[in-house]
Amino acid sequence: MAQARFDGRVAVITGAGRGLGREYALLLAGLGAKIVVNDVGGELTGDGADTGPAQQVVDEITAAGGEAIASSDSVASAQGGQAIVAAALDAYGRLDIVIHNAGNVRHAPLSEMTAETFDAVLDVHLHGAFHVVRAAFPSMCQAGYGRVILTSSIGGLYGNRGVANYAAAKAGVIGLSNVVALEGAEYGVRCNVIVPAAVTRMAEGIDTSAYPPMGPELVAPVVGWLAHESCSVTGEILTAIAGRVARVAVVESAGVYQPAWTVDDVGARIDQIRDLSEQLVFPVVPDGHHAHIGHSFAMARGTL
Repeated sequence: MAQARFDGRVAVITGAGRGLGREYALLLAGLGAKIVVNDVGGELTGDGADTGPAQQVVDEITAAGGEAIASSDSVASAQGGQAIVAAALDAYGRLDIVIHNAGNVRHAPLSEMTAETFDAVLDVHLHGAFHVVRAAFPSMCQAGYGRVILTSSIGGLYGNRGVANYAAAKAGVIGLSNVVALEGAEYGVRCNVIVPAAVTRMAEGIDTSAYPPMGPELVAPVVGWLAHESCSVTGEILTAIAGRVARVAVVESAGVYQPAWTVDDVGARIDQIRDLSEQLVFPVVPDGHHAHIGHSFAMARGTL
């Protein structure tokens, strides 16, 4: 089987100066893609700036015979998102792939988290995803091709203590991805979510001594496939952790219908309501929103 290649493709990768983003950049560049390595080079909290990390990755790529440019603009503003996309279009004349990987962490228990701490994380993870995708989406649609990969997390799926800001941002990314997938479908633009787990700078303060091997190199091929022209899915979520790759999906129970309800009725039938032995999945594309409504209406009309 021929090796997947990205010859002629241009990719913007945010947060690509270190960790997972760096691994994505090196992988795609090694397979022929031209890369915009975006990273503000700040601290894990998002404070500060340093052009060094992005430039170091660019130097690695070019030393290996690839093509790349550095971008230090911040995804946290609309202007930054526009500048990142403009860098790709100005340098290479096109943009085929957007991988939003930039992130920061600010820990605090919910009862002590300030609005500033909450917003600072949403600005990078969720607003940052919007700013970059919003800037790239029109050119992708006009070109009739695009691959967008947004980053969620296990915390976004299931929550985690002390990071309400991070969890909320990462859950929001999934909703954004669904809309990008829906609105991009007719233009050949596919959008999916990666839920990665790897021992990187984000793991600072965690005892990882008993972890199995879980470096960024175990995640990057999954992102590479999602970024490739052969990617056959859109509006989906894939997770990659310690060599395990799986699909994550929103499921519903079969549900219970009756024409009127009381509080006591709900309590009496809660086990049936929650029973997931018969699961329903409504794919985002072509129209999970209306499929959900249609299914519920069919139950009400007795046509199921």
